[in-house]
Amino acid sequence: MLVKASALKRLTIRALPFSDAASDDLPLGQLLRLSLFQISVGMAMVMLLGTLNRVMIVELDVPAMLVAGMIAIPVLVAPFRALLGFRSDTYRSAIGWKRIPYLWFGTMWQFGGLAIMPMALLVLSGERAIDAPWAGYGGAALAFLLTGLGMHMTQTAGLALAADRATEETRPKVVALLYVMFLVGMAFAAVIIGWLLRDFKPLTLVQVVQGTAVVTLLLNVIALWKQERVKPMSKAEREAPRPLFRDAWHDFAAGGDAGRLLVVVFLGTMAFTMQDVLLEPYGGEILGLSVSATTLLTAMWAGGALIGFGLAARWLSGGLDPYRMGARGILIGVAAFSCVIFAAPLDSSSLFFTGAGLIGLGGGLFAVATLTAAMTMPTAGTAGRGLALGAWGAAQATAAGLAIFIGGAIRDLVNHAAGTGMLGEALATPSTGYSVVYHTEIALLFITLVALGPLVRVRALDTGKATKLELAEFPT
Repeated sequence: MLVKASALKRLTIRALPFSDAASDDLPLGQLLRLSLFQISVGMAMVMLLGTLNRVMIVELDVPAMLVAGMIAIPVLVAPFRALLGFRSDTYRSAIGWKRIPYLWFGTMWQFGGLAIMPMALLVLSGERAIDAPWAGYGGAALAFLLTGLGMHMTQTAGLALAADRATEETRPKVVALLYVMFLVGMAFAAVIIGWLLRDFKPLTLVQVVQGTAVVTLLLNVIALWKQERVKPMSKAEREAPRPLFRDAWHDFAAGGDAGRLLVVVFLGTMAFTMQDVLLEPYGGEILGLSVSATTLLTAMWAGGALIGFGLAARWLSGGLDPYRMGARGILIGVAAFSCVIFAAPLDSSSLFFTGAGLIGLGGGLFAVATLTAAMTMPTAGTAGRGLALGAWGAAQATAAGLAIFIGGAIRDLVNHAAGTGMLGEALATPSTGYSVVYHTEIALLFITLVALGPLVRVRALDTGKATKLELAEFPT
């Protein structure tokens, strides 16, 4: 009976998704519990970029430019992720913790921002007893700043802690699992928050946003509980001078092709996210899809991303070079945007949905590949994983914010020019602006391939293994 029970347990563990991401130092239960911080970050992302975006513009009548400025605040904080990661690498405490304090304080910032956000938005919309418009602007800006800072601090420290505890063999699978949990958090938050706010009332907004703050606190406390071992430090160790950030950055850059990797992350993220706010309007305005039909785009994108995460875990565990996997994601992205472009002249909604799914698949492969490369990149001297992951997160978040703004601006400017006849009669259609954005993304994907080429070549030469004629041999 005991033999059967143990065999059943082994079979169950093998059948679980990402169960092979566990190791002796990071058992599956602790890994799943640690990944809860990604769910809280996903919830905050949905709240900032989705729910509050619409509520402020439609229900609260806040000017769209002001909303865009508020949403841009977390993006402005993103470049500081590298510094936050470095500080967690070099943090000194009597009990030896490095990541847990940053996880905790990141949680506090995130909780505080979400807690004050609904009242600040209501004041901003004009619902105030005292005529002080500056209070709404200041309160909303502070709320978005705190939430954005908390998100970046929590995610950087959490990813670094996961990288510290994972082994070299399990680290790629841990990356894939953490990204899946981030996606799950966004999906569940979008469904639940959307359902709760179906009949909008100011009091309901306060309850939902502050409820999200409480759930964030609970999830992150559960995630960080007993995740880092206590390693008491001597007084001399605690009082020793801490290394400087510029010295650590120099060591990080000297340990590998850090600068080129960040360029690849920046360009690739811009290429995959420039259409984030345009895909659904494209389906509704150009293809004539209903609101219910365009909402399925998110499901198609999420399904493609989940398939990408599963393939990433499988390919990386099989020894595939992360840079080569990133190149596969980029090529899938080229095919995806081609499908979206041709969906309009062919009037094919099925081709459009296929393109949406492939965008998720290619973007998922690219994100996991570059994150794995950042987690496994050799460092020297005072540089640590927190710095590497913070730099990766800073490049990705900054690129995403800029890409969304640039994509919307290109669409509006090109459509205005097309509508006034500046581009000729053949291009005087509403689809022209969207098409220019998608063609720009394809061009950025090819530029990303050019930047990625030397990294693949260097990796192949370093391994000392025979390689086929692949991306490493492409002229760059």
